[in-house]
Amino acid sequence: MLILACGTSYYSGCTAKYWLEDIARIPTQVEIASEYRYRESVPDPRTPVVTISQSGETADTLAALKHARSQGMEHTLTICNVSTSAMVRECKLAYITRAGVEIGVASTKAFTTQLAGLFLLTLALAQSRGRLTETQEAMHLKAMRHLPTALQAVLALEPQVISWAEDFANKENALFLGRGLHYPIALEGALKLKEISYIHAEAYPAGELKHGPLALVTSEMPVVTVAPNDALLEKLKSNMQEVRARAASCTCWQMPTAASKAAKGST
Repeated sequence: MLILACGTSYYSGCTAKYWLEDIARIPTQVEIASEYRYRESVPDPRTPVVTISQSGETADTLAALKHARSQGMEHTLTICNVSTSAMVRECKLAYITRAGVEIGVASTKAFTTQLAGLFLLTLALAQSRGRLTETQEAMHLKAMRHLPTALQAVLALEPQVISWAEDFANKENALFLGRGLHYPIALEGALKLKEISYIHAEAYPAGELKHGPLALVTSEMPVVTVAPNDALLEKLKSNMQEVRARAASCTCWQMPTAASKAAKGST
């Protein structure tokens, strides 16, 4: 499968790659749309092309889609928030996220609903390929139905978030860390901090911390870890210890994603 998207939508595609390959066993390539059409790729007419866009009018993603189609890749699906958009018209199939009007810079509703749509797509493909038992399907759907409750639990953290924000406000840089499918979530977190607060932020796979970024960590560099209770948590803890060893006074916020913990990897 080929996924084409930009910005926040690209990060949701990067997250979905883990699901598609792990659950549905479908090799998946995620491309930044603005880069895809300017390089020589190896097209496969049998490969489904999935575009992701909040507005459905993202020029780079539309151009990348047309480029893929010009190379004979006609099996197209868009995950989009606007049913009347150009992206929907250009693709053979469409999944409309119905996230409502996006009125702010941070596409939080778009990101959340894109992830939900991509996970449902993964389950449908896994089922059609005989990769999903009824028990597994029921488990995943139960986890998804729990998402509204999990999100409410996250929203209840507002007092703590306000306190963290006060600590962040006078910083100039921040580092976000994640492992596995939570690395794209870290990327999205860093993007949101840049977009909303104008504070420079970078995200790294936590295992890459010692290959350069650790040298930048000081007491003035907040470090945010996306740390759900999953199989990679122990490895992530060792990365957090590296941060503390580098700057003893550096605050390292471990932000467990309640939805992810509840869904055991399906969010």
